[in-house]
Amino acid sequence: MKKIAILQSNYIPWKGYFDMINMVDEFILYDEVQYTKNDWRNRNKIKTSQGVQWLTIPVRRENLEQKIEDIKITDKKWNVKHWRSLTQNYSKAKYFKEYKDIFEELYLNSNEEHLSQINYKFIVVICKILDIKTKIRHSTEFNLIDGQTERLLGICKDCNTDVYISGPAAKDYFDEALAKKENIKVEWMNYSNYPEYQQVFEPFEHGVTILDLIFNKGENATKFMKSFN
Repeated sequence: MKKIAILQSNYIPWKGYFDMINMVDEFILYDEVQYTKNDWRNRNKIKTSQGVQWLTIPVRRENLEQKIEDIKITDKKWNVKHWRSLTQNYSKAKYFKEYKDIFEELYLNSNEEHLSQINYKFIVVICKILDIKTKIRHSTEFNLIDGQTERLLGICKDCNTDVYISGPAAKDYFDEALAKKENIKVEWMNYSNYPEYQQVFEPFEHGVTILDLIFNKGENATKFMKSFN
């Protein structure tokens, strides 16, 4: 039974994003859709002594219809600033030194101009750290048709999908009746009841980048995720 998920690329996503990747046979990055401002595409949260802080990649949106894949960054030093923030706030995390070289190289050698490419590089590296072997593809590989649900189901059919796993936010627009007609079962991701772990700064916060979990729990990170248990 083949499972796939289709989702926009996010910047250093949280643990739930990687659980979804790990739950499917193929994960499709869906960046041929409209870029949404103040979303997870170009930013994520970290824990600091002052509370939760946003790390945001500065980008330029030329028009309201611009696709995620066409969004470009506006500050070439964003990577240096972000790595400095991560170092300052996670240097005392138990496993930071173990992963420092990997992420330092990823950040400081980043010369990508497009947000989508940056997100992809980080997602691939983090999947390797978590030993997620799911095949990651891009929506550009598919012949996309009109209609929100129809387009997603078109990708599903091209992948010979039996089960489509989706984030709960899509319930607002996804037509399950159309999926049923195509004999594609829909499963909704449940992001509740994640176990807590020791973070550098209290109080505990679930909604932060996966880097928080990796730096604090290292090789044990997957024990605090759902798809590995």
